[in-house]
Amino acid sequence: QVQLVESGGGLVQAGGSLRLSCTASGRTFSDYAMGWFRQAPGAEREFVAGVSSRGGVTLYADSVKGRFTISRDNAKSTVYLQMNTLEPEDTAVYYCAQRNAFAPTRSTDYAYWGQGTQVTVSS
Repeated sequence: QVQLVESGGGLVQAGGSLRLSCTASGRTFSDYAMGWFRQAPGAEREFVAGVSSRGGVTLYADSVKGRFTISRDNAKSTVYLQMNTLEPEDTAVYYCAQRNAFAPTRSTDYAYWGQGTQVTVSS
């Protein structure tokens, strides 16, 4: 059974930084692409970033490009989201997800999801 556990969320002032982590278990982590999504109150879940199974390919939403960095450590079965220059508009619950594929996608076509971690950016 695949489990994804996020951590690292919290309250930060605008312009600050946070690093989210997501540790996976249940199958061979390095075989699958990973993604980060977020959902603000009253909004649909949206793609933030994705990384291929071996880390060679990354995708970003236009709204976070240049500010956020996705990375993974396959030895630790963990994917990270480094978030810099945070804005109040980044406030949301952040979810990590795992695909049944090597490559990431901007769609919600991910097989497994974590429970989410709250990120709140104050102005």
